[in-house]
Amino acid sequence: MDIARTSDVWWKNSVFYCLDVETFQDGNGDGCGDFAGLTRRLDYLAGLGVDCLWLMPFHPSPNRDDGYDVTDYYALDPRLGSLGDFVEFLRVARHLGMRVVADLVVNHTSNRHPWFRSARSDRASPHRDWYVWQDEIPEDGPKGLVFPETGSNWTWDDEAGQYYLHRFYEHQPDLNIAHPAVRDEIRKIVGFWLELGLSGFRVDAVPFLLEMDGIDATMEQTPHAWLRDLRAFLGRRRGDAVLMGEVNLEPEDVRTFFGDEDGDELHMCLNFNLNQAMALSLVRERAGPLIEGLEALPELPEDDQWANFVRNHDEWSLDKLSDAEREEAFAAFGPDEEMQLFGRGLRRRLPTMLDGDQARIRMVYALMFALPGAPVLFYGEEIGMAENLAIPGRMSVRGLMQWSGECNGGFSTAERERLRRPLLDDARWGPAAVNVHDQRRDSDSLLNWMERLIRHRGETPEIGHGAHELLETDGPTLFALRYDWQERTVLVVHNLGPEACRAALHPKDAEDWLGLIGLFGEGEFGLSEDGEVTVELDGYGCRWLRVRRSGETLLL
Repeated sequence: MDIARTSDVWWKNSVFYCLDVETFQDGNGDGCGDFAGLTRRLDYLAGLGVDCLWLMPFHPSPNRDDGYDVTDYYALDPRLGSLGDFVEFLRVARHLGMRVVADLVVNHTSNRHPWFRSARSDRASPHRDWYVWQDEIPEDGPKGLVFPETGSNWTWDDEAGQYYLHRFYEHQPDLNIAHPAVRDEIRKIVGFWLELGLSGFRVDAVPFLLEMDGIDATMEQTPHAWLRDLRAFLGRRRGDAVLMGEVNLEPEDVRTFFGDEDGDELHMCLNFNLNQAMALSLVRERAGPLIEGLEALPELPEDDQWANFVRNHDEWSLDKLSDAEREEAFAAFGPDEEMQLFGRGLRRRLPTMLDGDQARIRMVYALMFALPGAPVLFYGEEIGMAENLAIPGRMSVRGLMQWSGECNGGFSTAERERLRRPLLDDARWGPAAVNVHDQRRDSDSLLNWMERLIRHRGETPEIGHGAHELLETDGPTLFALRYDWQERTVLVVHNLGPEACRAALHPKDAEDWLGLIGLFGEGEFGLSEDGEVTVELDGYGCRWLRVRRSGETLLL
């Protein structure tokens, strides 16, 4: 890839930061976060080194599913501010050098959406076929529920006199992707928010969005052809916009959502498979599962990218692990039943799962930032926030951002009972102990370490743009990768175990190298005359190294 083109594919080497406006910062003292409050915190995010903000849903909603049940795609939830506040937020973010993407939740709507109210009221309604209806539950309809406790994919509606399809909760009826008017409307939604200044979208539940099971209609084009059209529309409206997809399928199935060999569907996919492989490696303190997970990933088109993460806004889904492997993870990281969810995941954040072990926590994030792809952080990870198990279900990880040890953690000046979520009341993990204010003033804090990690990741474009190669090591806890890009080479080595160890690497062309430059991490390293690279690592240690070749000046 030519260096001049890297700005056209900015997502390949960007750091994404996911946040929920309503839990990030309250700007008017009503107990709910809003765009005015978020705008005041943009300096913090820019200083952290974030390249792109990913906003969770901010549309009007009954909030039965934390905003993923939308009632108006062209407006803001009034609790969060006005469109004017939103545009001002975008202006300031752009001024500070940050892009913004937002959740695109169009697999389903709320059952209170005007479209659904119209659809259920009359079989002759123009919106009737915007949803999927059946007189009887079909035997060959979709199988499997996203949320097992919901019972069935079909719910009877007395007013409509038919069953309607929903892959999620019964209050979230699925839209009919086969209907041309629905596809046109999705394009209008995308175009509207692009015009206001968004740089793209994180597309929610993409496999369900494209699913035709249960739909008695013939689509004039295949669902994937429609996704290609949507990407082309995005490119016409804004050439540098991105589509990041939520696609939790097997690796080769995920590959189909990127499109053909040139990449003409999604630009990015969240890397659930590698995330779960990493989880198993952390449980066992062995690199093997992660190596196998990386080897199982398909090759992507040149302009496309994986989005890697440690934790996200949902439960830590471990559905791709075997039953035995999942039980290992549960025993290690969530042995209590209240920590588990749906039989497949953990509703915890990383610091509590690792019992606050700073060396191990830092190794995990350094490892994630060093994997092929773009790193994604969930708000509060940079300071080591914990989950709040007092909040039901998957919402336990979506607590209030902890800004200081002051009242309400610096999130809001409202009375405590008016806060959008319960404040974490815990001496070890609550805002008095874990907050931005104190960590900014501690040079050895996780926050200041994370700022350095983000800066070094931005200065190492080989990871985002280069070709990677697994390097053999002589220790089961060692994970080592080589990246090559634009005649530049970087080595990354991580120790997943608690004991200090020595990595001996033998890159094929190392005898031609002049030396190695330490980029990030701690530990002695060296290059022998016969081309052996040695790296000494502490327990849970890491080292990133750049190769220096003859005739090159020192690259930092």
